[in-house]
Amino acid sequence: MVRTTAQIDTEVATPAQALQPHAAAGKPDEAAPRAEPAAKRANPARKVAGVILVVLIGTLGWHVATDLVAPASSSGSVTALTALMAPRVSGQVQTVLVQDNQFVVRGTPLFELDPAPFDLAVRQAEANLAQVTQTLDASVISLVATEAKVEQARASLDTARTAAERTTSLHQRGLASQVQLDAANAQLASARSGLDAAIAELESARLRAGGKEANPQVETAAVQLEQARLNRSFASVLAPADGVVTNLKLAQGQDVNAGTPALTFIEADNSWVVVDMRENQLANIDVGDDADILFDGAPGRKYPGVVRGIAWGIDPGRTAANGLPQNQAMARWFEPARTIPVHVELAPDQTWPDNVRVGSKASALVYAQGRSHPVAVAASALQTLSAYFSYLY
Repeated sequence: MVRTTAQIDTEVATPAQALQPHAAAGKPDEAAPRAEPAAKRANPARKVAGVILVVLIGTLGWHVATDLVAPASSSGSVTALTALMAPRVSGQVQTVLVQDNQFVVRGTPLFELDPAPFDLAVRQAEANLAQVTQTLDASVISLVATEAKVEQARASLDTARTAAERTTSLHQRGLASQVQLDAANAQLASARSGLDAAIAELESARLRAGGKEANPQVETAAVQLEQARLNRSFASVLAPADGVVTNLKLAQGQDVNAGTPALTFIEADNSWVVVDMRENQLANIDVGDDADILFDGAPGRKYPGVVRGIAWGIDPGRTAANGLPQNQAMARWFEPARTIPVHVELAPDQTWPDNVRVGSKASALVYAQGRSHPVAVAASALQTLSAYFSYLY
């Protein structure tokens, strides 16, 4: 079949013309997607803002709920009864009987001072007591002699009185002169004075003698001897309880003064945890509430505890000058919350972790409304998770 030139041109042009409507239809399709992202970009911003608002409100609500139901604090530390051991007398260290960080039992000698000066003091006090006792014995003997003088003076007075009465009778009958009468009266007066002097000397002798149990000189000497023996016992410093010796800075031959700390002693049976809690966390906390304690040294493990006390006061840091409180300039928009120490102890059936020391960091969660409260359960889980994170850094 022979095709003409016009037919060929028509067949060639027809596919091109057929493509034009599709191309024109494609232009609106390309413009439409460009408008849709603009609308989509506006919607996510609102959603993000809503999510952030919800999170903030939820966080604030959770914060308030936990403060009232299950207050917690991670700023706790292990505390124990600590004593700065110092000798009660001055002296030179003769022997150090313990090592640093050694566990000792009650009554264990920690260190000893040179006993020679204290032994000499004891001997001197013993000699002083013996001297006073000897003097007292001599006073007792002198007392006996003085009592004899009093008896002799009484006898002399009786004799002088009899002679004066006889001379007075003779003088009344004219058989004795006035001179004889005056001599007899003078002798009587002298006998009376002699008796008074003997009695006074007897009282003085009795005061000097006094008796071994009531004599003040003997009591003074006995007290001095007791003090010397007590100082001798103080030359050996003993452990006041079961505990650990730490911060030992003693060497043989070192001179130490009375009352100057020589080492630190930490009791083993009196340890607890002190956590600082904000004032608004104390609203529902009472003594006896259950608590959970976590230590960085034992991550993830909870130790049941009990609230034993809440501090009655803290130092706010206010200073004074010239007898008046000073003004505290405020450079912050909001004053930071003050914290109150809370005393928490382990439950009686719990034992302390081996690697926890005095001053170790601890966290505590107090169940102010009981352990079964939903907020308390969630707070307990978060506390465990926080303990693991704390252990990592």
